[in-house]
Amino acid sequence: MRRPARPCWGRPHAGGAANLRSPGSTRRYRGRVIHTDELSAGAVAGSWGRAVVGVLLGGLLALATPPLLLWPVGRDRLALALAATQVRLITRWHGPVHVPRPAPARCRRYLLLRWPVGLLGLGVLALLLVCLVVGASMLSAFLLDGDWALVEDSRERVGPALLLVSAPTGAMLTFVTAAGVFGVGTLDRWLAAEALGAGDRALLRRRVAELTTTRADVVDAVNDERRRIERDLHDGVQQRVVALGVLVGRAHRAGGGDRARDLLEQALVVSQETIAELRQVALRVYPSALDAGGLPAALEALAERSTTPVALRVDPGRLPAAVEVALYFVASEAVTNAVKHAGATRVEVVVAGRDGRVELSVSDDGAGGADPAGPGLSGLARRVLAADGVFGVDSPVGGPTVVRAVLPCG
Repeated sequence: MRRPARPCWGRPHAGGAANLRSPGSTRRYRGRVIHTDELSAGAVAGSWGRAVVGVLLGGLLALATPPLLLWPVGRDRLALALAATQVRLITRWHGPVHVPRPAPARCRRYLLLRWPVGLLGLGVLALLLVCLVVGASMLSAFLLDGDWALVEDSRERVGPALLLVSAPTGAMLTFVTAAGVFGVGTLDRWLAAEALGAGDRALLRRRVAELTTTRADVVDAVNDERRRIERDLHDGVQQRVVALGVLVGRAHRAGGGDRARDLLEQALVVSQETIAELRQVALRVYPSALDAGGLPAALEALAERSTTPVALRVDPGRLPAAVEVALYFVASEAVTNAVKHAGATRVEVVVAGRDGRVELSVSDDGAGGADPAGPGLSGLARRVLAADGVFGVDSPVGGPTVVRAVLPCG
């Protein structure tokens, strides 16, 4: 009986991120695993600096948007270009935002909605600059025993009492304004995703279309697998069984003596070959090592059977059964292609997981030129896509070839 699968690699759980980081290197915050290097002062300062640059550039672009949108020539192209530029700025300085190519009308609406956000960002930066200048001037006046005035003709000597009263207020105002930079960046990302991204109905239609295609691909993959099994049994095992029957029949008719003994020895050899062939067919249908030891054990057995050296780097642990089966067959097909067709002298198989996904990479030093549309690789692509994964082949002529499959395991 198959053992229950343990939580997949990289999936957030009570103990942090499994197998990928040393103990104590992650913290859990509101359901999300945050690496401790993200909490360091340098990382926070760097993120804040990027946010400042993004807010400043976004504000300047917002100032230039109305005149450009009113330009009578090429308004659609200008709207598309401005929206694309803004999305690139947001992705570069605030974080990734994935949107399809929208219509010009949606771009114009987004740019109009974003105009006050850009002005808000410039206002936050201006207020932050005022806080810093006022604070620096008061501190310098206190240290140099000088006068300080917010407006002319109201000079006042900065003493300990004035500094004690104004410092907490100024520090809180500066902190809130500095945090507002992150808020403007988050608002910018949200607005781009909402205004330019696909709506719920469009996403639902796309998902239904993907599921329909995936279901058809699953049916095709199952039929291809059945045809392959039938071909293996007909061309391999069946022919050997027929040969075995012929040899046994000839030995029976020979009666006895050396001739019958030779025929029986040949029949023994054929029977052993038939058993080996049946084992290979069974492995191609479903390797029993997956039940016993999971994906690492199955890949170790695959490497031992290969006539070409196979290097393995596999994270330990169990995955969901469907994920292990899909990854094993991707690795098996890729290794077989590298040995039989590419003439590889070395193959490397790497399995690693993080953030609820697991990636398999099979690379070889063979001749390359693998055709992703071929029956073997296209069947693997359908198998991976049926599991809501991503499949890719990079095989230039002359090599090297890299086959990748990424599957969700959460």
